[in-house]
Amino acid sequence: MSKVIISCAVTGSVHTPTMSPHLPITPDQIATASIEAVEAGASVLHLHARDPQNGRPSPDPRLFMEFLPRIKQATDAVVNITTGGGQGMSLDDRLAAALTASPELASLNMGSMNFGLFPALGRYQTFQHDWEPAYLEGSRDWIFRNTFADIEAILSRLGQGHGTKFEFECYDVSHLYTLAHFLDRKLVTPPLFVQSIFGVLGGQGADTENLLHAKRIADKLFGSDYRWSVMATGRHQLPFTTMAALNGANVRVGLEDSLYAGKGRLAQSNAEQVRIIRSVLEQLSLEIATPAETRAILGLKGGDNVAF
Repeated sequence: MSKVIISCAVTGSVHTPTMSPHLPITPDQIATASIEAVEAGASVLHLHARDPQNGRPSPDPRLFMEFLPRIKQATDAVVNITTGGGQGMSLDDRLAAALTASPELASLNMGSMNFGLFPALGRYQTFQHDWEPAYLEGSRDWIFRNTFADIEAILSRLGQGHGTKFEFECYDVSHLYTLAHFLDRKLVTPPLFVQSIFGVLGGQGADTENLLHAKRIADKLFGSDYRWSVMATGRHQLPFTTMAALNGANVRVGLEDSLYAGKGRLAQSNAEQVRIIRSVLEQLSLEIATPAETRAILGLKGGDNVAF
């Protein structure tokens, strides 16, 4: 078994500032959180940006470029820039930062879906910013769009245009079949970095049966041509990634996926979550991949094309 890659999703576009005082918002906070996560053992950083004034998810490349150079100067981590963006962003918005930064890795969502954030409304009586409750409520009638044409455009504009490789985000087994379609058309090339996602309202549930089924289907479709990673939301994060690692998966943690470091206890940082999962993996006698080893496992070229 190869060494385990730990990815860290530092801020995302799901949680809002009211939910945790530890959620990185400003470029300085995102840079600091990223560097600390790498020092704790993460070798891949999955990055979004936020408006530093109010914490709203932002696609603005200028914000990304305020923290990307600092991360590159301080670490040798693999930088994975989102193309999923956030609610209300167009495809051009979602691609803007990655097209500007030309990263060695970017996320690519493999299907349209409902993506429900609205249940969080009932957990808070007041919000710090007016946009937060509207943003959460808006997900009740929002489709996270990732059509075949959208996927083709990202593969063409960012993949072929910039040499960027992808982490394929699969919220359902059907998304694995969509990825197989693009593999059959030779629009993607192995090794495929497949991120199976569990626990999002609208996607596959965080059930053991779903985890094992996803692996069976991926094995059937891709054989030895893929590298598997798993993330799960909220309280499922630690037990699910542990179970996934025991079944040969790489893992992802971070405040994008869960705000907690234990039952009822907010994580103080992304690095805290990384340290927890690293300790678990080491107790299981699993070795942690360095950034250099991660690049070898994923078939990356070391970021020769990056523009930051």
